[in-house]
Amino acid sequence: MEVDTPVHFNPGTKSAATILCADCGAPVDGTISGAFCYDCIKLKTDVTQGIQREATLHMCRDCDRWLSPPTSWVVAAPESRELLALCLKKLRGLNKLRIIDASFIWTEPHSRRIKVKITVQSEISEGAIMQQSFEVEYVQNYHQCPDCAKSYTHNTWRAVVQVRQKVPHKRTFLFLEQLILKHGAHKDTINIKEVHDGIDFYFAQRNHAEGFVDFLKAVVPVNVNKSQELISMDIHTSTRSYKFSYSAELVPICKDDLVVLPVPMAKKIGNIAPMTLCHRVGTSINLIDPTTLQTADVSTNIYWRAPFRPLADMQDLVEFIILDIEPLGTSKGRFFLAEATVARASDMGTNDQTYYTRTHLGGILHVGDSVMGYHLTGTNFNNPLFDALEDSKYASTIPDVVLVKKHYARKKKGKSRNWRLKRLAKEENEMLPRKQDQERMDRDFEMFLRDVEEDADLRAGLALYKAQKEQQQIDVMDIEESEIGDDEGLAVPMEQLLDDLEDMTMEDEE
Repeated sequence: MEVDTPVHFNPGTKSAATILCADCGAPVDGTISGAFCYDCIKLKTDVTQGIQREATLHMCRDCDRWLSPPTSWVVAAPESRELLALCLKKLRGLNKLRIIDASFIWTEPHSRRIKVKITVQSEISEGAIMQQSFEVEYVQNYHQCPDCAKSYTHNTWRAVVQVRQKVPHKRTFLFLEQLILKHGAHKDTINIKEVHDGIDFYFAQRNHAEGFVDFLKAVVPVNVNKSQELISMDIHTSTRSYKFSYSAELVPICKDDLVVLPVPMAKKIGNIAPMTLCHRVGTSINLIDPTTLQTADVSTNIYWRAPFRPLADMQDLVEFIILDIEPLGTSKGRFFLAEATVARASDMGTNDQTYYTRTHLGGILHVGDSVMGYHLTGTNFNNPLFDALEDSKYASTIPDVVLVKKHYARKKKGKSRNWRLKRLAKEENEMLPRKQDQERMDRDFEMFLRDVEEDADLRAGLALYKAQKEQQQIDVMDIEESEIGDDEGLAVPMEQLLDDLEDMTMEDEE
């Protein structure tokens, strides 16, 4: 079989009819562009005829968001892709054309004008595509968004969380405030208001309040009760609008409080001695027996079945001087059992009254140190649990003195610190606090700062920031004037401090 020799086919050039433009006489391809050349078609045809050249953009000056019709508000930075997309959506008839390019034209920031250059293409006839560019000017008007309008109107909250604790000080709330700041649990609040015995957190949505309540349950022992109030009801659609209130009551037991447990409860949680000391408050109440180092935890559910008050709190602490201390060799975690002989600091030089006790602070106490504790001998307590303890078989276990924490000498009232804590932005009442109330608040905050310095475990759960340069310079001057007086062991290591990004400038970064 013979194979034919392959023949290469070269198609010839298609001969199109060439005519002269009806206007300018230039030769054109009549099968594509008709009777006119491209330049003449550009003069006679405008593919952007139905597109508006002016439009209006609405911006909320409080939150810097832009209105995206019909009701949504979006965040868009100046000359960003989001703002460009919003500008293109505002133009009617642009969806019929093909957008090739779009860019911003620089305008004065104070002119409240935004100019956009847009390049589009459109097919005007078979095979003829025209490309044109045009400018659109947008006028920036201010319009308050509904969220900001609610924030400036009274009684627009949808849910409120009322946190309360019936104690004479604010140390627990100061600790809770630092936990809220560290974890950002307050980001959805629309208002924070401080009241006499607690703080109110207002939310615009119910689920935000429930999330905040879940956070409280995860960090502190709290009992939550919920209530709702009917605001309005539509009888045609059976839709109702409610306001929700969450009452969150913290247990009235704080760190370093002396606690007398009910005898049945003490037996149930590990057969611990009823006279205990609270050394930590987390999701439960952590108690320790300072004479045996036995520990026990009282959960939130167990406490609220039979609530009890502390026998004594930090306001009842008395200063003692260590005259003699002897370790017993028993330890549990950071606690070391020791036998100590102490005397009240107020009795030094007046009488020779001494007290013998066991303490869990054997690892940090030495002869001559000052220590804060509770003086039980000769003290009358108006507490039915303590009266029941004196009448029970545990009466012989009641010590004369219960030592709580080491007392560090401080000459100056306001100690210079290389660190600081952030505070929540709370709404202030119209009436300023009384002078004695303000002094009590300052005293509670100073005591909380001292607890942070002395307790490394407490400090580990908080966010401490480096002090500002101006404050550090003032502190250095104070230290140069008086270098003696403060205990050297209270300095917070610099590696535990964070940089506050809000206060950093370009010079700090360099």
